[in-house]
Amino acid sequence: MADYYEILHTVGFEETNLVGNVYYVNYVRWQGRCREMFLKDKAPAVLEEVRHDLKLFTLKVDCEFYAEITAFDELSIRLRLEELTQTQIQFTFDYVHLTDEGERLVARGRQRIACMRGPNTATVPSRVPEQLREALAPYAVDRKGE
Repeated sequence: MADYYEILHTVGFEETNLVGNVYYVNYVRWQGRCREMFLKDKAPAVLEEVRHDLKLFTLKVDCEFYAEITAFDELSIRLRLEELTQTQIQFTFDYVHLTDEGERLVARGRQRIACMRGPNTATVPSRVPEQLREALAPYAVDRKGE
């Protein structure tokens, strides 16, 4: 079993700029999509909580770019758990260009979210739901070598 959750994506023309390479904002969109699909596939009960009063607030997003990609490039967007506290989660995302010659890391991103509950005018921090903690466990970054 892989130590990451993966979605596959084929870059479309609408995701490129006038020069022909992928416009930077799409990397953030792909992070969101990967996170959503993770919840759908691995923690569907958490989605039910989101429909009620759980809120997943994105606190921080970043992305470092190593190489350009263009329309019709095949990508693997790979989510890993970098940090888990009582109320917050930090993910890493590897953007891997898949070719006949192999794989090439083209970007790496991070996203930090906070779990909150309550009405929009009075939200308060909330513990990360247990089902989400359990779903994330297999994807934790191994820090032994650091």
